[in-house]
Amino acid sequence: MSPVLVRYPGVASAWERDAGIAQVAQIARTADTLGFHHLTCSEHVAVPVPIAAERGSTYWDPLATFGYLAAVTEQIRLVTQVLVLGYHHPLAIAKRYGTLDRVSGGRLVLGLGVGSLQQEFDLLGVPFADRGARADEALAALRASLGTARPVFHGSYYDFADVVVEPHALQPHVPFWIGGRTLRSLRRAVRSGDGWVPFGLSTDELSAMLRRVELPAGFQVVVSTGRPLDPGADPDGVRHALDRAAAAGATVVGVSIAARSAAHYCEQLGALRALHRDEETQ
Repeated sequence: MSPVLVRYPGVASAWERDAGIAQVAQIARTADTLGFHHLTCSEHVAVPVPIAAERGSTYWDPLATFGYLAAVTEQIRLVTQVLVLGYHHPLAIAKRYGTLDRVSGGRLVLGLGVGSLQQEFDLLGVPFADRGARADEALAALRASLGTARPVFHGSYYDFADVVVEPHALQPHVPFWIGGRTLRSLRRAVRSGDGWVPFGLSTDELSAMLRRVELPAGFQVVVSTGRPLDPGADPDGVRHALDRAAAAGATVVGVSIAARSAAHYCEQLGALRALHRDEETQ
């Protein structure tokens, strides 16, 4: 879980407040070299002041940020966790993020969500009441648009043909990870995506929900450990957190790291990677 780019109250470390792209790039390069799976960047356009105290007010734009980070990394995947589907036309996502996929050499994973912040929908002039139905159709339209120069889709909300979107995504099938915390979101992910990114669920709730759905082969369940972990000072606590996530059904784990600075964060990534190597050899 990339630091600096999103600052959640109670999760972000003090050093992140004054950090910039140089520190983010340092961490991204270290994570890339160590073999971590992905970096994250979320999306909010404008958070109402009363809500910022709960959700945070700092959200770097994922497209601009990942365009920069793609140039300083080689293998690590770039995950939008998450884009709100209703804020964008599917062709706009296909063009902008398809270009990012090409720029990065095919490393894009589109984390996508329906959205829940009505005030932001209202501010952007986006319908809120039917956002679920719109999101379902947007997913289908987006799947028809990525990876091809001549997308075609006919639906109730989106309808297009005889257009050219170039450049387009390098990957023939860009992975979609669907965010949410409900059984409906999990079913949407199984139906229209390649993974599910749950949040705000206990491990018991997560396990119970996963038991109610048959997951396709290769489907990713991307679980956050929640509180920042300290692999340097508390390796046993880190192992316990990772084991709990895996036992609940995680196939990919998103980890927040406790650190005092960007340099210390990189040291912590090294310690976390060493813990994983120890597990692999046991």
